[in-house]
Amino acid sequence: MIRIIGLSSFVRTKVVLSIMAIALLSIGCDDTTDTLGSSLTNSVDKFDVLTDTFDVKTSSYAVGAVVSRSPYTYVGHIVDPETGTYVTGSYTTQFAILEKMNDVSLFPEKDSISSLDKDRNIVADSCHLKIYLNNSVGDSLNPMRITAYELAKPVEEGRIYYTNFDPEQEGLLRTDANAIRKNKIYTPLDLNLSDSLRQLVINKTNMQSITIPLNDEYVAQDGTAYKNYGTYLMRMFFEHPEYYKNSYQFAHNVCPGFYIKSTDGKGVMSEVYLTELHIYYRYLSEDSIYDALTYLSGTEEVMQTTTFKNDQSKIDVLADSTTCTYLKTPAGIFTEVELPIEDIMNGHMRDSLSSARIVFQSINNQMDDNTFGEPTYLLMLPKDSLQSFFENKDTPDSEKSFLATYNSSYNTYTYNNISSLVTAMYQSKLTGNTSADWNKVLLIPVMVETNGSTSNSITRVAHEMALKSTRLVGGINNSRNAIRISIIYNKFLHD
Repeated sequence: MIRIIGLSSFVRTKVVLSIMAIALLSIGCDDTTDTLGSSLTNSVDKFDVLTDTFDVKTSSYAVGAVVSRSPYTYVGHIVDPETGTYVTGSYTTQFAILEKMNDVSLFPEKDSISSLDKDRNIVADSCHLKIYLNNSVGDSLNPMRITAYELAKPVEEGRIYYTNFDPEQEGLLRTDANAIRKNKIYTPLDLNLSDSLRQLVINKTNMQSITIPLNDEYVAQDGTAYKNYGTYLMRMFFEHPEYYKNSYQFAHNVCPGFYIKSTDGKGVMSEVYLTELHIYYRYLSEDSIYDALTYLSGTEEVMQTTTFKNDQSKIDVLADSTTCTYLKTPAGIFTEVELPIEDIMNGHMRDSLSSARIVFQSINNQMDDNTFGEPTYLLMLPKDSLQSFFENKDTPDSEKSFLATYNSSYNTYTYNNISSLVTAMYQSKLTGNTSADWNKVLLIPVMVETNGSTSNSITRVAHEMALKSTRLVGGINNSRNAIRISIIYNKFLHD
């Protein structure tokens, strides 16, 4: 959106027409036309349009952990071909008990449950964790192993979690001899599926899933033994319905959640769409016994965290390159841009900026088939606002933060008009309200969600957690065409 500072063309047209109308009325009252020309040429809003371009400096900015807030979690262990080191993803999840579910019971009436032990106590026939994979990067036929750890206490809300959050180091895992610790070997692509069903998996209409059984005897933290984990969940429901009032009560009194850790295998990183707890049992209704399933979902509505581990020293080495700049996720490298604010405004303090356009060219990647692919969305943000923007869940305002979309036809990211940002930075410099990074912005790969309506308004922006990587033209020793910002000024003629 082009932002015009000063009178709009529509307003200027109305002003000119008004002046002409007054002049014509004057002609009707006075035969002389000596002043007609000057009355038009002395309009206070006459201006010249000036253009200029300026070189822009860029460099890579190695970032450590970033805010872990995404609709998806990630699990896997894959080599980064640019650094030669491995990136490992693991995650924690709780399970949602929505308050609106109070009118719909999780389980049938207690007396109708027909899954009973010899003492007529309620039991679950079986129980398992179900992990649904949305997408995978790497060789989906590689065998991988994850371990599901029971949490001793929940990951608490009210705190900002970054991608270096480690629940083991935080002491959140249950570590006694009775704690759940289940290993599972899987491949992201299920070879048991037919070709047609496998295509449905790829199209996300029938996602690949990982099943982790929880059917061994379960001993709760208070020492009470149950046939399995599902039995524990069912009996707690009937004994303490207040614990199932909402997700907070459930996490703090029944199930704190699980930590799903990548523990073996290499070559694949998978995006987890959903994690669920499935409880199977039987119940009686109208003289018939039915098989039933109750499931609890671990989605973004409850607390989830993703932890990434990589070799930061290798990331730093890559970021030191001066012949280009990098964009690498997750928790990898951004591109830093130093805008020539003072050069742009030199001699134009009384003029307005109507446009400031800048294009960043991506360099074709020459790596093998494991290339992660370019980020789809790129956020331009003042460097000083990096932490606050994501912690506060802000969205681009097209005033000081801007979003560009990757153009695969031209291999570019384009910001059509950042004039408001240039003006704001210059005003801050004049008032002395600046830091050492006052004229610097970061280009940050992000994921974007919209409201899905005709307006397609952005409702959420978060750090891109999927594996993405590309190089941009730039750097101190850039051998390609210089990065330039194109400026259009409106120079008003007051004299």
